[in-house]
Parts: sequence; C-alpha cells; structure tokens
Amino acid sequence: MLLQLSSDQEFFRETTDKFLTDQVPVEVLRRLRDEAAGYDADYWRRGAELGWTSLLVTEKHGGGNISGNGILDLTIVAHEFGAHAAPGPLIATNVVAAALAETDSHPDVIAGLLDGSTVATWCIDEPGRRPLDVDVEIRVDGDDLVINGVKRPVEAAEQASHLLVTGRTDDGLTQVLVPAETAGVTVTAMRSVDLTRRFGAVSFSDVRVPRAAAVGEVGQASAQVQRQFHLVLALVNAESVGAMQTAFDMTVEWGFDRYSFGRPLVSYQALKHRFADMKSWLEAGHAITDEAAEELGTGDDRAAMLLSAGKAFIGDYGGELIQDCVQLHGGLGVTFEHDVHLYLRRQTVNRALYGTPSQHRQRLADLGQQRDEAAANKVDA
Repeated sequence: MLLQLSSDQEFFRETTDKFLTDQVPVEVLRRLRDEAAGYDADYWRRGAELGWTSLLVTEKHGGGNISGNGILDLTIVAHEFGAHAAPGPLIATNVVAAALAETDSHPDVIAGLLDGSTVATWCIDEPGRRPLDVDVEIRVDGDDLVINGVKRPVEAAEQASHLLVTGRTDDGLTQVLVPAETAGVTVTAMRSVDLTRRFGAVSFSDVRVPRAAAVGEVGQASAQVQRQFHLVLALVNAESVGAMQTAFDMTVEWGFDRYSFGRPLVSYQALKHRFADMKSWLEAGHAITDEAAEELGTGDDRAAMLLSAGKAFIGDYGGELIQDCVQLHGGLGVTFEHDVHLYLRRQTVNRALYGTPSQHRQRLADLGQQRDEAAANKVDA
C-alpha cells in the first residue's frame, strides 16, 4: 500500500505478511487446489487470532481496530491477501461481522466469527442482474420470514454455517441471517479459476426462519446494504492491487535477471515503455484504492464514486497489467509451473465479483447524475 502507515499498522502488515508467507507459500496454494474448502480450518482460526475478522466489530462485541478507521486497517490485510493469493473467506466473513455488530444482533455468531470457529458469507449477487438489483423475495408470514430465490455467486457458500441473505419485502430491502442447514436451502458448488477460493449458487425454496433472524429492521435495510456493498468494493480493490503489485515485482526482477543478446530485457526500449505503462497503472490503482478506503472509513460522500471508479479502473487495467506480466515472461509465463498465473487468477475473479467494470462505469454515471440533481434542487430551494 502507498498510504503512510503508522508504526502499529506497519507491524500489523508485517505480521500478516510473515504469517501468510509461512503458512500459505505457493506450494501450499497449489496443493489446496484439490481441497474442498480451499483453506485449512486451523489456518483460518490462527488468522482470526491475528485480528483478521475483528477490525470492523465494536469493542462492545469483542472487536477493535488499530487506527480508528477499521476499514482502512482491513484493506491492509486484503492487500496482503492479494499479494500472496491467499485463501480464506476474508471479505465475506468481515461483511457479515460488520453487519451483525452494526445491528447489535446474533452475538453468538459474532463471537464465532471473531475466534475463527465460524464462517459466514453474504448472499447478495443474483444471476443475470446488476449489483444491488435484488429480486430474491423475503415474505413476512406472521412471526416468520419466508425466503424464495437464488443467489449466485456466493463465496464460501459450502463452508459457511450462516448465510446473510439480502432480499426484498413489500416495504424495501431486508436482511436475514439463515443457518445453512435450514430446510429449503440448497448449495450447489460452482467452478472458479482461482485455485483456493470457492463459490456456490444458493437456492432458497420456502425457507422459513423466525422474525428474530432479521438483521436490523424488516424493510429498512437499504442504507445498510449500501454500506456493505461499499465495504466489499474497498476490500476487493485492495486485494486486486496486492495481486498486481506482486505480479509486477516478479516481472521486474525477471526483466533484470533475464538476458537476451547479452543485455537484460529491461534495457530494450520497447519493453521499457511496457514497464512504464504497467507502473503507471499500478500507482493509479494504489492511489484510488487508498483514497476510497480512507474516505469510506471517515464517511465522506465521495467514497461511493471513488469505489466504483476504482473497481472499473482496476478491473480493466489490473487484468491488462498481469497479462503483460505473463507475456513478458515468454513461454515460461504461460506454464502452470510458473507462479504468475496465481495472481492473474485472483485478479480475474475479482474483476467479475460485485459488478464488472462496465457496470461500475454505469454506476458512476448514475451517481454523478444523482449528485447533479441534488445540487440543482438545493439551488432551487
């Protein structure tokens, strides 16, 4: 990350980096490819002990952050996850933990998330629909809530013991925490190019839960869902930039070490231009990611536009950067034995999650129009 970290934040980053280097080196990542969960449960519990799942949870519920801006602190972890192509449901678990802490609900689940014994995930995306375009129905039936519809893709769907489901009621958006073993819940595994992350499609067929399962007020979750969406964008962007950074560093080192006709590759003018382009994309990715996370953590109104701008930019140029890294390694770069594809896989999946670059460019246009209309109405008033 390019932000000036405090000594405590730098220690936290170094601790996370060392832990991931020791616990999930590339040879472990390759082995985890064949594991059902994509990560080891003890590894996740130990990560939770380091604070991976507690930064967005209030001290009242046993959490706490480092700098006063828990979102910014968590992007440090997300960046390291991308830089190591690390496994584990970091984003999904933190979104649920933050939602439960914000609404002061389900303290037993929060406790499990904080100590790493429980995994939960957010069911928000739906097939063929834009981000936050929710069609899953949550119907009020007396003292119960009944859920029908499909969510896809859902990270760690098969590993999660609880599902935070965002659906639509007559009054607006509602969120419900559903135990994964509830009757009517069906999880179907999906395939992913990422070696260690698992996704699934979750179907809800007349899933009935008590009204107490609601996270917040029924029909009043719109603002909370927006905050959760902004949070995942901040984390996905930070993770993608971490992957870009490692791929770039790896390629620069290769360019200096690899000689062609008695000269290092980096000495050739055409390749210098490519490296310069990649460096500019990387620096821009760092800048917009860091700025957006800081503004989101402080509640600045600009955060929404910065996050979508970052998702669009990193989605396009992050993929192009790592593709260039693959090409600059020559034939070696396209082999499974080389490590650069681990970061390309992470970036490729992140590009598609929570909205594509084109969808976020449209969102930027919509947000800009809303801002202009609000400003015009303020002047008229």
